[in-house]
Amino acid sequence: MVDLQFFLAVGAIGWGLSLATYRPLALRAGWPLGTAQASLPAVTFALALACIAVGLALAIFRGTPGGGFVIAVFGVALAVFWSGFLRVGAQTALLLAPVAALGLVTLWVLWEPVAALF
Repeated sequence: MVDLQFFLAVGAIGWGLSLATYRPLALRAGWPLGTAQASLPAVTFALALACIAVGLALAIFRGTPGGGFVIAVFGVALAVFWSGFLRVGAQTALLLAPVAALGLVTLWVLWEPVAALF
């Protein structure tokens, strides 16, 4: 069985962290900035924090026995990989982080009440 909530939480944390750290890394390394990151840095940072918060909320809700610690560690690892390996391609986190966070919220809101019935 695939734990979709786990993967979406890891994605929300990882891509959110990548989005939050991309601007400082890009300015330091001389990478190009996307339009949103160049003209609206506060908005992209706020979006990144919201995505991270959603992923961490699930990790905290699950706790250590439910894989919460693993979600956080894998999220950080994804962020390091995404920003370090993809470099300029890490700008895709601007699209992927909100999709993962919205998917996680939707799945969490819809699945938890249905799962409680069984």
